[in-house]
Amino acid sequence: MVAPLSAAARPEIPAPLPAALPKPTAANLEQTYAANRANASAAARMAAAHGDTHRAAADRALADPSRHLLAFDGRGDGKATEVLGDLAHADHVAVLVPGSDTSLDTYPRFRATAEALRRQLTRTAPQGTGTAVVTWLGYRTPATISTTVLTTGRADEAAPRLRAFIRQLRGVVGRATTFSLVCHSYGTVVCARAAAHLDIDDLALIGSPGTGADTAAALHTPARIWAARGKDDWVGEVPHVRTDFFGVTVGFGTDPISPAFGAHVFAAGQGGHSDYFSLGSVSLTNLARIVLGDTAEVTRD
Repeated sequence: MVAPLSAAARPEIPAPLPAALPKPTAANLEQTYAANRANASAAARMAAAHGDTHRAAADRALADPSRHLLAFDGRGDGKATEVLGDLAHADHVAVLVPGSDTSLDTYPRFRATAEALRRQLTRTAPQGTGTAVVTWLGYRTPATISTTVLTTGRADEAAPRLRAFIRQLRGVVGRATTFSLVCHSYGTVVCARAAAHLDIDDLALIGSPGTGADTAAALHTPARIWAARGKDDWVGEVPHVRTDFFGVTVGFGTDPISPAFGAHVFAAGQGGHSDYFSLGSVSLTNLARIVLGDTAEVTRD
C-alpha cells in the first residue's frame, strides 16, 4: 500500500456547482456532454486561480472536446462520470466502480482501466456489436490508509446514487442492452450495498476485501455474480472477518472468491491489486467475456 493523496492536506478547491441538466436521454447526450465539459473548463480556471495547478490540469483534461462526461462535480475531491464509446447504440455496457483513493486528482489512472477494457471489448466483440464503458466516480471514496476504508459508511452513502445512475442509463439505452457492473476493491462494497435494486445482468467483484454479505445469495440480485483475485493481490492477506467495535461494524466478512460465498470465480492470473486491467492479462480477457455475455468462455481458477 502507498500513502494516499489527501484533499484534507490542502485548502478546499473552489469549483462551480454542477451543471443543472435534464435527465440524460439518447437524444440529448451530446448536449449533456457539452454542458459538463463547460463545467469542467470553468472548474479548471477556478482551480488555476486558486493556485492548484494539479487539479486545474485534471479538470482541463476532462474539458477536452473529445471527452464524453455524463456528470462532473469539481468541488472537494470531485466526482466524474465518463462514457467511452457510443452509449446510445451500445449492445453491451460495462460500468466501472472504483475503490479507495480515487478522486479527480487520481482520475487518470481510473480512466486508464476503462480504456483498457474498452480496447479489449472492441478487439473481441463480434462485428457490428456496439459496446461502451462508463467510469462511475460518483461517490466520495475512502483513503486506503484510514479507518473509513474498514467500514461500509462510504458505501452506504454511495449505494443510492449508484442505483439512481443505473436507472438513468437504462433510460438512455433501453431494455435490450446488457449491463455489467465491474467493481474493484472498496468499490465491491459499494456494489454489494446497491445490488438488490440494480437492473443489471452481471456483477463482477475484483480485488474485493469482502462485500459485507456472507453469501452471494444475500445480495438479493438476479444478476450473475462473479469474483476474482490475482495471485499477488495484497487483499488476499486481509482477514475476511466482520466484527463490532464500539458500536461500529468493522470488516466485510466472507471472502467473495471462497466456495462459501457462492460466486462464479474466474481466473485473474498472477497480477496484483492494480493489475486487473493490464493489457493481455487473463483477468482483462475474462472481464471482456463477461461483459459480452460469453460466459461459457470465461476461464476459471
